[in-house]
Amino acid sequence: MLVRVPFTVEENYAGWRLDRYLQEKIRRLSRARIQRLIETRLEAEAGHRLKPSTRVAPGLRFALLKEAEPEPETPLDFGVVHDDGDLVVVDKPAGLPVHPTARYLLHTFTALARERFAGRKVDPAHRIDRETSGLLACGGSPACTKALKSAFAHGRVAKTYLALAEGAPREDRFEVDAPLRLTGASKVRVRMHVAAGGLPSRTGFEVLERRRAPDGTPVVLLACHPRTGRQHQIRAHLHHAGLPMVGDKIYGPDEEIFDRFTRRALTDADRERLRLDRHALHAWRLELPHPARRERLAFESPLPEDLRALWDACR
Repeated sequence: MLVRVPFTVEENYAGWRLDRYLQEKIRRLSRARIQRLIETRLEAEAGHRLKPSTRVAPGLRFALLKEAEPEPETPLDFGVVHDDGDLVVVDKPAGLPVHPTARYLLHTFTALARERFAGRKVDPAHRIDRETSGLLACGGSPACTKALKSAFAHGRVAKTYLALAEGAPREDRFEVDAPLRLTGASKVRVRMHVAAGGLPSRTGFEVLERRRAPDGTPVVLLACHPRTGRQHQIRAHLHHAGLPMVGDKIYGPDEEIFDRFTRRALTDADRERLRLDRHALHAWRLELPHPARRERLAFESPLPEDLRALWDACR
């Protein structure tokens, strides 16, 4: 049996080739396989003819047809921090994808939100990675979602993340100003690289506390302030600064770990080296204008249990 996996192109992918966009969404498939899917199993909206080389635009909708198979297990609940009808702010658990992909359809935030907010059109105004926990802002109606997306796009939203990273920064406050681009010398297709000609990218970092892991490795708790909104920006900038994020399979100690992870072949040594089964990043604070009343509101989500336990184990 075939099932439809819907896609709606986000603003940050404007101008990407369709095959490259889908390769980002379906990371385990080769580009050749993606191109075959586009040619044989893609349903576009009426009047659209999409090819692998088609340049996508925000809001473009299409679907891929795939063989039905069991979805990976994910958390199937989330906390609601705020809901006044126009603005919904949720606390997303680590492991829950925000949008459908080729692997995840019903086990996503958007699918769960349709059930939880039945009769309403609650949609996320931005995205956070599947492994990242924390605050996700949603509009309670299409108009409010559009207003929130505009606020994010025009820099009117302040986001602060918490991260656990290995290493000992020289300064308690520092900034990484390093352009990022997707292509580079790496086996991992989705890895962002610091490189000339990349998109301007800046992140401010603040050391909140320093400790040592049980094996003596220095570990630091950081507040991260992204000034721009690039893919994997905080993780890539920490790697560039010599402070790999705990649990990061792509920007951590060895990118071969990510290859083994995608093949479900992680070793005990890999898990010991990562220290955590997901990257240690949490969307902690969010300050944004209300989509209807325009007043500024601020929200906060405490450090989740898995990150707290790891940090408490450090001394």
